[in-house]
Amino acid sequence: MSGDAGERLSGGYPIERRAGEIERLRAQAAAVAGDAGVMLDRIGVGPGWRCLDLGAGAGGILDLLSARAGPAGRVVGLDADATLLAAARAWLARQGRLGNVRLVVSDAYRPGVRDGSFDLVHVRFLASTAGLPEALIAAALALVRPGGVLAFQEPDTTTMSCHPPHPAWDRLKDALQQAFEAVGGDTRLGQRLYRLVCGAGLADVQYRPFLIGVRSGQPLADLLPATAESLRGTILGRGILGEAELARALAACRAHLADPLTVSTTFLTVQVWGRKPGGPGAEPAP
Repeated sequence: MSGDAGERLSGGYPIERRAGEIERLRAQAAAVAGDAGVMLDRIGVGPGWRCLDLGAGAGGILDLLSARAGPAGRVVGLDADATLLAAARAWLARQGRLGNVRLVVSDAYRPGVRDGSFDLVHVRFLASTAGLPEALIAAALALVRPGGVLAFQEPDTTTMSCHPPHPAWDRLKDALQQAFEAVGGDTRLGQRLYRLVCGAGLADVQYRPFLIGVRSGQPLADLLPATAESLRGTILGRGILGEAELARALAACRAHLADPLTVSTTFLTVQVWGRKPGGPGAEPAP
């Protein structure tokens, strides 16, 4: 990736490290952990695997990888945000999962770890938010050994809805999409993820989308308002909403979601994975 692209990425990532952001990330990760586990089991991740979670943030799927790779395996969590990785370290320590996990502060687009050294490289919700998905796919694929697996999970926000509908929900959803687009992200990346991964030359590419329904009172019920709060700087700075309008939309949306009869659906999460040609398959190397 060129220096200009790297500068644009590092300056354009719109999610802010605010109070409550780690909790938002944890609630989101917990809600999708079951489906992430299904993907890892279909890939066949098991004892002895060497796995890398690019953009692991406050924990990503490091716990799921650690459990499957076991004592003989190796798991690396890489993220550019040292504060989020410190939170990941504390979270993994509480689970007793640090024995086979190493955390690295680095740019996922220029990761600085040895090429061709992992049985699995996984990326979730990064290409859609930081942009340049083709560059990220290429950087991640270089780290996979021949015969290993590259796996991506990215969203399609067109499925985000609440029932009954509410204008404050629509306003926040539109603001979220505009905020990511303003800095080069793509909240609908899931729609073209399969084509992008196939275009990178992987073999046996698999496609598995899933959607989560949420009831009032569940941790994920606040996902849309909380994410909008984490995008406050971009939403206000780009003039997408004014400060008073954003405050009103957040309050009205949260009041609506607090109604016991209100339900919502998350963004569609699209899982795509495939095997890097040139090896005997996805069995871990000795």
